[in-house]
Amino acid sequence: MSRTPLRQPADDGDKDQRGRVLVIAGSLTVPGAALLAATAALRAGAGKLQIATCQSIAIQLGLAVPEALVLGLPETRSGEIDPSAALLLRERTTRCDAVLIGPGMIDEQMAAALTANVLDCDPGAAFVLDAAALGKLKNLATVLARHNGQVVITPHAGEMANLLSIDKHEILRNPAEVATETASLLNCVVALKGSCTYIAAPGGGAWTYNDGNIGLATSGSGDTLAGIIAGLLARGVTPLQAAQWGVYLHGEAGNRLAQSRGPLGFLARELLAEIPVIMAAFHHVR
Repeated sequence: MSRTPLRQPADDGDKDQRGRVLVIAGSLTVPGAALLAATAALRAGAGKLQIATCQSIAIQLGLAVPEALVLGLPETRSGEIDPSAALLLRERTTRCDAVLIGPGMIDEQMAAALTANVLDCDPGAAFVLDAAALGKLKNLATVLARHNGQVVITPHAGEMANLLSIDKHEILRNPAEVATETASLLNCVVALKGSCTYIAAPGGGAWTYNDGNIGLATSGSGDTLAGIIAGLLARGVTPLQAAQWGVYLHGEAGNRLAQSRGPLGFLARELLAEIPVIMAAFHHVR
């Protein structure tokens, strides 16, 4: 990673210089995903954090993440963010540098409708689409076209199969090729997660990370990865570099915990505190 060092904010800079991130996440049954992703964005160095989630869990998240401004949104009867919230969220994106959509959303149809409506905004902020935000999103290439490559998607093999309407085994047989073709098709950076994660850029080129461990295959791990990438984007890192560094930081955090806790049983929330330490070990440039 020393070949692509992260830019370091100026010593006399403020939190605005480090960027604003909006995390649109959570549901009544999975509120913790929003907490994990949002905290990860701060751990990755973002300066300001906003969380947009269901009204019924907003106060609890505000207390759990006192560093954040928390927006309580209208919700469906099943406890999901109502797609009608998109208008408010589009207005919020104009004041943010990075936006993450998806962690903790369960209803794929609701999540897809919300995501498509939020993405129908003027280009500016960089986006991370994770989990249910990708599940049933039709005409994704058209939806993403307006954002000029400023999007990172973070599917695992099952989500990628659902996104492309192909069998999961086709993904597993040739993940590098699928990641590369999808990046070109959708004009976005793809981080195809797995025991070996494949990162592909729309302009060509692919990278892999396979130095993680089995302990990272745990509930909430993907939420932390998505949050790290969003936090890096907020700092002004390019989508490709944010995906590369995000995957690396996430994997190395798991390796540190595997050594200190054991190879199995460490928690996704424990990854968070490792991120700043790992970043500090590298030479940063302004």
